[in-house]
Amino acid sequence: MTTQELVAQIHAKQSFLCIGLDVDLNKIPKHLLDKEDPIFEFNKAIIDATHHLAVAYKPNTAFYEAYGINGWKSLEKTINYLNANYPEIFTIADAKRGDIGNTSTMYAKAFFEDLAFDSVTIAPYMGKDSVEPFLAFKNKHTILLALTSNQGAFDFQTKDVEGKELYKQVLEVSKSYKNSENLMYVVGATKAEFIGEIRKIIPDSFLLVPGVGAQGGNLQEVCKYGLNDQVGLLINSSRGIIYASDGIDYAEAAANKALELQKQMEDILK
Repeated sequence: MTTQELVAQIHAKQSFLCIGLDVDLNKIPKHLLDKEDPIFEFNKAIIDATHHLAVAYKPNTAFYEAYGINGWKSLEKTINYLNANYPEIFTIADAKRGDIGNTSTMYAKAFFEDLAFDSVTIAPYMGKDSVEPFLAFKNKHTILLALTSNQGAFDFQTKDVEGKELYKQVLEVSKSYKNSENLMYVVGATKAEFIGEIRKIIPDSFLLVPGVGAQGGNLQEVCKYGLNDQVGLLINSSRGIIYASDGIDYAEAAANKALELQKQMEDILK
């Protein structure tokens, strides 16, 4: 998917909502546990109930890898279902990969070719040669961890290094990478006050913003500092939507929560 196609979908749906599919078997409705593949059954129902309200879905791969080969098969079935039935949806493999040279190329092949995701999240700690292999794939997007929503982000990301915070140096250096036009960035909603400074460095890039909802991030604050001419934001909510109910009405409850966010986004876009 190109950036232009993503922007067109945002305007068509009046939404820049991304739904995180972080499936924990201990939290999904108990009646699904009798199914052959409860993770996929859960995801399918959530997707069918919310696809008209969201422009992106983001499975965190840890929630699938934790269940071994069966979890990986559930992830594969989920992305195949999305691509076959809702090809307009932007898909994000939240895998937080990043390694040098051929290793990154193999990670990229796994998510971009084998699973056919539109994008993958990448940790930039190992630098240029760990990121550029992902950027080599046409019409695929690499989402770089810039300033994350967790408390530990202050351990390193905001440290002053030679007069400038480390996350700002990551942003600036990344713009020099080959095919950097395919970069997006993760910026936590709980760091909304930083987004104005981030926009000075990357005014035109898309930001994937987790942390709205269960983690306490404020949608209006994020949009105040983060919106650009192309909207430029994907606001992720995971637990606040998919676990809105643990009963048989879980998909309907998820849709209601997604609708609340979509209506707020529609008002903001207007």
